[in-house]
Amino acid sequence: MTATKGLEGIVAAASSISSIIDGVLTYRGINMDDLAENASFEEVAYLLWYGKLPNRSEIETLQKQLDEYAVVPNEVLEGMKLYPKNTNSMAALRTAISSLALYDQAANDMSPEANQLKAIKLQAQLPAVVAAFSRIREGKEPVAPKKGVSIAHNFLYMLSGNEPSDVAVKALDQALVLHADHELNASTFAARVTVATLSDIYSGITSAIGALKGPLHGGANEAVMVMLEEIGSFANVEGYINNALANKQKIMGFGHRVYKNGDPRAKHLQKMSRELGKLRGNMELYEMSVKIEELVTGQKGLKPNVDFYSASVYTALEIPRDLFTPIFAISRLSGWSAHILEQYQDNRLIRPRADYVGPVNAKYVPIEQR
Repeated sequence: MTATKGLEGIVAAASSISSIIDGVLTYRGINMDDLAENASFEEVAYLLWYGKLPNRSEIETLQKQLDEYAVVPNEVLEGMKLYPKNTNSMAALRTAISSLALYDQAANDMSPEANQLKAIKLQAQLPAVVAAFSRIREGKEPVAPKKGVSIAHNFLYMLSGNEPSDVAVKALDQALVLHADHELNASTFAARVTVATLSDIYSGITSAIGALKGPLHGGANEAVMVMLEEIGSFANVEGYINNALANKQKIMGFGHRVYKNGDPRAKHLQKMSRELGKLRGNMELYEMSVKIEELVTGQKGLKPNVDFYSASVYTALEIPRDLFTPIFAISRLSGWSAHILEQYQDNRLIRPRADYVGPVNAKYVPIEQR
């Protein structure tokens, strides 16, 4: 046996959910560009779960289900009020999502119908959990979700307590579409490994959130914003980036293991960043980002990934920096749950081997002789 570090290039599962072929990302065979420009996030979630785009009746039924299950159990909200004030947002999300299972009577019902419904419940509740956590730590009461509005609209409403603009809703909705699934990324693989033991969907999603928490996966967009804040202004970009590159420091938001010619999602977020900057009358973050891209791509040949421009997009939407990764989770839950449902349909325990490189022929030595 020969180990492959990071499982790079290893095919670990057959899946019909999403694909990355020759740098083109598709959901159920539909090009991401087509979906990003035309589909709502709810349509994309339905596509990932059921394998087809919904007709009008089907999307209306899904909307009613999302409305029905969006309210988070009061016990979970009260528990969140006991979290330490400086709790990491992803740690809070991981804990809250795990606790939701305690208040779902069907949590351990492994029938396909029950698992499908739990996917919808989680998709409805996750935005409310993130928004509630943000408000609770500010000493505010959570805002109850509205009925008959999109997930993007509801999240922005629950976060601020105010009606969001159409432009803000459209921008967040498109961001959710772009992040919904990405083949066997680290968090999706973590979810599939967990449920391959026939553990429940809540355990699978909790595992995925734990993987997404890491800065090499979901935390990159937050790191991009930290960098932009450190740079401070457009005038400082060139000196900062040239110094970082000269000292071989990693510039977050650039490069991707599976995209050699650039992340196809990045261009949509760049466009969003520009439009939101114009709307706010402040183009500096966008212009700084474009200059950074010019320098890094020009000197290192690396192109921006999905995280790079999402940082300026979420900032323009007045979303706190440490909620960037939880928003990623709101979107990716649609993909995680689709992969979990697919794993259940044709399950085999995921149990790879390790290439042992430790000592051989070692002997036990009694404690008196050590």
